[in-house]
Amino acid sequence: MSDWGPVFVAVVLFVLLTPGLLFQLPGRHQFVEFGNFQTSGASIMVHSLLYFCLVCVFVLALKVHLYLD
Repeated sequence: MSDWGPVFVAVVLFVLLTPGLLFQLPGRHQFVEFGNFQTSGASIMVHSLLYFCLVCVFVLALKVHLYLD
């Protein structure tokens, strides 16, 4: 059986944490901006650190598993 849990977690978090899609932290004009479809180097770094931390929490600490037959 193949475990699709880590793949599902990674894809969902990648879509949710894409800088500028839903929110951008830090924004260009405010600390948090929503739906501006722009990005910066600082926001890419912050979002990638958030992505790494959340993937580690969900995959390693909570052990999310999804088995499909």
